[in-house]
This record gives sequence, structure tokens and C-alpha cells, in this order.
Amino acid sequence: MSTHLIGGGWDEQAAAEIYGPFLSEAETAPTVACLVFDGSGGPDEPGEPGDGAGVFARFEAVLRAVDPSCTPVPVVVSPGGGLDPSALDGADALLVCDGPAPAFHDALVDVLDALTLRVLRGLPYAGVSAGAALAAEHAVLGGRLSDGVPVCPDGAAEGMAELDVRPGLGLLPGAVEVHAAQRGTLSRLVEVVARRLSRQGVALDENTLLTVDGGRARVSGAGRVHLVRAGAVPGETVVRSHRAGEEFVL
Repeated sequence: MSTHLIGGGWDEQAAAEIYGPFLSEAETAPTVACLVFDGSGGPDEPGEPGDGAGVFARFEAVLRAVDPSCTPVPVVVSPGGGLDPSALDGADALLVCDGPAPAFHDALVDVLDALTLRVLRGLPYAGVSAGAALAAEHAVLGGRLSDGVPVCPDGAAEGMAELDVRPGLGLLPGAVEVHAAQRGTLSRLVEVVARRLSRQGVALDENTLLTVDGGRARVSGAGRVHLVRAGAVPGETVVRSHRAGEEFVL
């Protein structure tokens, strides 16, 4: 079963290419559990990360447009609320939506192993933005500084000062960054790998899909995926960018 990583973005013209492979791995007329984070009355605008109902409504519309036979259902997590894995019973696929990555991770930290086990047993997984970051072995949750030195724009920091990397679901090796071209997060991933907080990682542009199957990865969509590996000497990194249609080994 493949893992589908989506770098964010809302280009309707790219929706079929981005979400189609994920939905095609599920059952016919699948029930899709959409894991959304509800910030419980925070400042988020309707449909923005943190507004659980609004986020679900946007993803429900996208999924139904790509596959009218599917039935998206919301699975809501909230600050301090956690998740009961039994909420996924009966789901044919799992979509982990965008949201505030640190708060999302805190809400799921006690059930990461249970979620991983369900995916390894055959539950198709797609992660969008924060959901893609959480899928990795090492989850980059935010931060704009590395020992006080800026490594990415403030808008990508998730409210954190220093880099914050924690254990993720482990569905693929290394780390995942998203909104790469749009928010300048490739430089943060380079720093993560340079500091050996992860031996490698991928940074996805928006409206871009990376499908990981075993050790192979395939790029689809409108943008690029940037593969960052540790170099031969301490602090060295090697970066290669891949376009749609290209494959590489993770």
C-alpha cells in the first residue's frame, strides 16, 4: 500500500491528479476518514487550519468532486482531547488534513503507533500539509531558527522560535516539509539534515503529490519535490529537485 503526501494548496484543476491515486487504492465507494484538528473557537477563518468543521467541508468537497462515490466522514481531534483509534473502524481510507502541526502532533502523540499499525495493515493513507509532515519518521513541526540563526520565513514557524523535530508515524524514512516554494521551507529541511536531526528528507511544493511505495517515490502534480540527503562530511547536504513524472529512491 502506498503513502500519499500532498504539499498543500487548493488548485481545483490539480485535484484529480493529487487525490485520485489515493482514492483509487481504497475500496469501491470508499468511506474516507478525514482527520481534522479543531482549535475550539480559535482565531482561524472558516476553512483554515484549526477550524475543524470548515476544514472538513473543504476536503469533503474536493474528495467528492474527484470520486462522487466516496463518503468522507470527519474524525475530529482537539487540544488535549486525543484520539480513540476505534473512531477509524469501518473506514476504507485515512486522510490526515492540514492543521497546526504542533497541536496536531500533541493530540495524536499517544496513538501514533496505533495509527501506523492500521496503515501498515492496509489502510490507504494520504496526508496534506501537516498530515504529510506527520507521516514521516521525523516530523518537522515548526520553528524558524536554528541555534538563533534564521532558516526559514516567520510564516512557516507555526509560532515556534527554534526548530522542533519529533517522532512521526514512520510511514517513510526521513522528514517531510511542505509548501516548499510558497513558504520557503526547503531551507529549513536543509538545516534539519545538516544537523543530522534526520538523515534525509523531502520538501514538497503546493499542489504536488509524492506517492511512496516501499523504497520508491513518484512525483505528480504542478510543482516539484526536493530531495535532501546528508553529505559525506558533517554539515554537508545534497539537494536534488524532481519534476512531475520523475521517480527516485528513498
